[in-house]
Formats: sequence, C-alpha cells, structure tokens
Amino acid sequence: MTYTQIRSERRGRVGWITLDRPQFRNAQSRVLLEELDDAFAAAGADDEIRVVVLAGAGEHFSSGHDLGTPEEKEDATRRPWAEGVRGQLERTWDLHVEKSLRWRDLPKPTIAAVQGYCIFGGYLVASVMDLIVAAEDARFLPAHVQLFTAPWDLGIKKSKEVLFENRFIEADEALELGFVNKIVPRAELESETLAMAERIASQDLLSLRMTKFSINQAQDAMGFRTSAHAAHSNFMVLASGGVIRKGGEGERRLTGVERALAEERPRER
Repeated sequence: MTYTQIRSERRGRVGWITLDRPQFRNAQSRVLLEELDDAFAAAGADDEIRVVVLAGAGEHFSSGHDLGTPEEKEDATRRPWAEGVRGQLERTWDLHVEKSLRWRDLPKPTIAAVQGYCIFGGYLVASVMDLIVAAEDARFLPAHVQLFTAPWDLGIKKSKEVLFENRFIEADEALELGFVNKIVPRAELESETLAMAERIASQDLLSLRMTKFSINQAQDAMGFRTSAHAAHSNFMVLASGGVIRKGGEGERRLTGVERALAEERPRER
C-alpha cells in the first residue's frame, strides 16, 4: 500500500509510524486509519522489528476524528458507507473498534509518542498502545463512546470525574494516574521515545510477545473486550436515537472540545 496520510519507516529494530496530516492536526480520516492498519500489520509481520512507535507530525499528536476535511469529503463521496444506523454501525465498528482492538493485540510492544492535543479518536489510538511517552505540553481528552477505554486508563472514579466535567487531562495528571509512562521536554520527545523503544527491543522477542499477551489476557479476563463491545452498543443507542445523527456528530464533538477549552479552570489537588 502506498501511504498518503502516514509515514512508516524502520529505525534499526524499531518500527516508526507517523500520522502525517499536520495541517489538520492529524485528524483521523478513513484513509489514515486504513493506512495505519496496514502499517501496523506490516510491522507486526517484519521479523526485523521488535517494537513499534506511533507518533504525530507537527504540533499535535491527533485532534481526533476527521469531521470534514476536503480529502475526507471526497473519499466519502467515492466510497460511501450505508445510510442511517447501519452505516454508523459499520463505520464505527470497522474504523474505531475492530482496528483499535487489533492494534492493541499486535504481537510486539507499541509506544505512543504524544505531544500537544490528543483528543477523542487520538486518545483512543494512544490508549491502545502499550506505553505512552508524553511531551510536557501533551493534553488528553478522552472519548465518551465507541471503544471507551477511560475506565481502564484512569480508574472508575477518576474517569467519571473527567468525563462528567468534560475536561482535559494534562500530562502531569496523566502520569500520576498511570496513563502516561514518562514525561519529557517537547524537544526530546522523539529521542527519548526512541531510546525507550531501543531498550525494549534489546529484549528477547518471544518473551516480549508472551509478556504482552499475558497482560492483555489478564485485562480481558477482567472484562476489557466485553466492555469495549458494550461501549460500542451504547454508542449505537445514541446513534439510533438521533443524539448522534448524520451531520450532527461533528457538531457534538466540536462543541465538546470547544467547551472543554472554554471552561478550563485550575485543577484541584
């Protein structure tokens, strides 16, 4: 596959994938997610790669779902989803649930290198990586629906607080909560992430694979995958009830982001 919205390269034993739509804050179009899926699969099948890093070009990791860039509109015209609830079901399951779970289960360690905004769909993709290295300016806004990893990422009480208040999680709070593994200066994000990846890549590949599978299986035994499926069902209730409607999801999501920005206040300790 020829990539137009991501970049993929090998740096020694590290596969490095970059979301490459900086002019749109790396908004996640259908094409980008399909390319990302292909790149993850290729990295997983490459015996020379032991660790995969996901980064974002430009000032921000990802602003989330593509809500109407020219490329996305053109692609939607050329490859339309089915109309109505069926289209919502097929689109969201394919792009945001099935793919995300597949990336989570990649048989190699994965690391997200996050700077700037990491919003909704961006949060979702980062959350299914095994580790997160964040720049000091990283800001996370969890998604309420679709895969919905927040309870696992933040804990039950904290996820309710953050989602009820509809607020960003700053890098330092994300570190305190255990969602982020390390915070580094923005200028050192790439080098520090690569250094971590290389340390991990020096370990035995089979041992890494089985360690990852064991931890994921433990999480699945506690209900992670069932919870992900249930979250998507809840999303479809909203979609079929008209809360999320064709042309309205973007409005709802933009309003949520703008409200979070407008209502920012000092975080209580």
